[in-house]
Amino acid sequence: MNNRVLCVDDEQNVLDGYKRNLRKRYDLHAAVGPEEGLKALRTEGPFAVVISDYAMPGMNGVDFLAQARKIAPETIRMMLTGFANMDNTLAAINEGNIFRFLTKPCEPDALARALDEGLEQYRLKRMEKELLEQTLFGSVRVMSQILSLVNPTAFSSTSRIKFYVKHLANELKQTGVWRFELAAMLCQLGCVTLPPETLSRLFSAQPLSPNEMEIFDKHPAIAAELLENIPRLDVISKMIAGQNNNWSKADRELPDDVAILGSQMLHVALDYDRLSLGRPITAAIDIMRQRGNIYHPRILDAMATIEHVERRMEIRTLKVAQVGVFMVSDEEVKTCNGVLLMTAGQEVSKPVLERLRSFSRTVGVVEPIRMRVPL
Repeated sequence: MNNRVLCVDDEQNVLDGYKRNLRKRYDLHAAVGPEEGLKALRTEGPFAVVISDYAMPGMNGVDFLAQARKIAPETIRMMLTGFANMDNTLAAINEGNIFRFLTKPCEPDALARALDEGLEQYRLKRMEKELLEQTLFGSVRVMSQILSLVNPTAFSSTSRIKFYVKHLANELKQTGVWRFELAAMLCQLGCVTLPPETLSRLFSAQPLSPNEMEIFDKHPAIAAELLENIPRLDVISKMIAGQNNNWSKADRELPDDVAILGSQMLHVALDYDRLSLGRPITAAIDIMRQRGNIYHPRILDAMATIEHVERRMEIRTLKVAQVGVFMVSDEEVKTCNGVLLMTAGQEVSKPVLERLRSFSRTVGVVEPIRMRVPL
């Protein structure tokens, strides 16, 4: 468990006192002054607890903890001060959202008890957050798998988009990768409103008519509207709403707004997925570079490294009984009476595999099937 505590004070002797009294019980780190404290939060985190003095030159404890909250929102914040007036207390609670407000002099045992309570609060917050994220992620994954069964044309690319977006997030050193993966799994949700013929042309790289393009351009907004009122999906809905937006800027700085960053990652991943069908990876990237500044340059550079992590596969001709999860269809898979079960490029999930076997036992599936099998 993370028991790292960051102590921030402008007086070195106070920090030395913390070390003498507390270092045996905690993984203690010290920062002299608020600027050094903010730097530690950015570069040495995560910390479970940060405890700050109030009276520091340049930035008082209230302002410091307010900044700390923006940098490390999960870290529990505490204040220790010799100025125990109500105004300071209320400001610290409201602006820094602190967990404990302690007054000097504070006995080592009392400080240790407060830190223990802060560590326990951090543990509980982390457990709750992880449970919510896992539950939400699992629910969306099940929904995505169901959608791939009922509408394989629209949702056959979901696993690929998720793979690309996760790669981008890791290459760009992003935290909270699950948010970007959720957006990838849900980014095609609005496609359920598109006519089947339009979807078929879209995902086979055929040109769309102006009327079809107008309908297609609306699908991100439709998905965002469906998701925006679901708890914890508001940022995800914003990512999806902007997934077709061009970057059109020259700078290479990543946007601070995670929703804008996520939408630009989706923009790159979706276009790459469409362009890479039937083309070498380098050819798809070259086409995207030739389009000018419509993609964020750093995200496009990160996408270009995908060839180093793409799974190596070989094409095999198989019976349904030989098909397994994580294989990828190399052609459309249909029943003997023409019902589409899988589109070309769709990954086999457990529900998809069960559906294939079920139709094989009843109406029959056209065999053999060309599948790309992971090596």
